[in-house]
Amino acid sequence: MTGQGFVMRLCLLFIAISFIMACNSAGPHFRGLLVTSVTLDGSTFDIRVNGHLAEAIRTNVEYAPRFGPVQTRAQKAMELVSGCRVKEVRGDQAQATGLLNCGKGGPSPDRLKRQGEYDCLTLDSYISPATNEVVLDLDCTLI
Repeated sequence: MTGQGFVMRLCLLFIAISFIMACNSAGPHFRGLLVTSVTLDGSTFDIRVNGHLAEAIRTNVEYAPRFGPVQTRAQKAMELVSGCRVKEVRGDQAQATGLLNCGKGGPSPDRLKRQGEYDCLTLDSYISPATNEVVLDLDCTLI
């Protein structure tokens, strides 16, 4: 093996490791915050809350996920962790940011201290005639 080939392979290895490490990194507004892991209908998210924003990073592998169903699960996971209603979700299948409507004062700090992992089962789902949004009835357990 030539010295140049070795250096090239070392550089490629470094780039690959950098991409892998960045897959579950929090965005700039969410670094250093508590993480709560939520599994909902086969999607696992790391949820972080900062003021009136919440971030959901999907950490599991799914075959060809569409943003619609993932967005609904991410929204429910953010609501579960923050205790607030999510007004809007922006992002994609891997990372979503939610705008929280918590009323006055933002999310309860005590609620955000309950970090850990939630496992949720969907008991029922339907499309709300009033808002035309998917509504999930969940049974969640802190594990």
